[in-house]
Amino acid sequence: MKPTPLQAAYLGFGVIGAAVLGAFTYERTRPAPVAAMSAVLRPAGPAAPATPAASSAVPERRPDFTLRDLDGKPHPISSWDGRPLLINFWATWCAPCRREIPLLNRLQHEFSPKGFEVIGIAVDFAADVRSFKKAFPIDYPLLVGEDDGLEAARGFGVEAMAFPFTAFVDAAGHVLLVHLGELHEDQARAILGVVSRVDAGGLTPAAARTQIKTLLAALAAPTAAAH
Repeated sequence: MKPTPLQAAYLGFGVIGAAVLGAFTYERTRPAPVAAMSAVLRPAGPAAPATPAASSAVPERRPDFTLRDLDGKPHPISSWDGRPLLINFWATWCAPCRREIPLLNRLQHEFSPKGFEVIGIAVDFAADVRSFKKAFPIDYPLLVGEDDGLEAARGFGVEAMAFPFTAFVDAAGHVLLVHLGELHEDQARAILGVVSRVDAGGLTPAAARTQIKTLLAALAAPTAAAH
């Protein structure tokens, strides 16, 4: 039986070896005559900074998709319409993804009462995610997708994907940023401050995107100077 794209990716991961655990890249190919996905794993550069996705295909508005939770219940992403969202794409085997979880838990506890929501999307096998969650608490809504998870991720315009990556969406559904790589607390709080200003009517989405890029560049500058 031909493996699914996600199964093929895991086979590739096994060949590369467990020593390479950073953010791995999935890429899509479409062989003729029938369009089909195939996933290829390759390690991202370990020293590469976390930056916005360099793709003009990042959509203006949040794409629609439906994924299941760990109980198998389907949840359309539109279930959270009207709330600003942090949508985090991750996998259990990804070390930076695992490091982000305590931060995402804190953000959920702090900002959820104000209407904000963290959504985790595990592009992984449900059984692996279920086992992982028993050992590592996740306090925000969690959806799981194998090949449909890959397709949901591509809906954000990231054709070459290194996990983790995070989309920030305002309450009206505008995608303000797709951030590649591990998210850090100073970055998250700066971005969420801008999202709040958009939702309060103080910034347009276009102005917010520009401001977020400026803030992230300023936060990265001391790190660059140190090297």
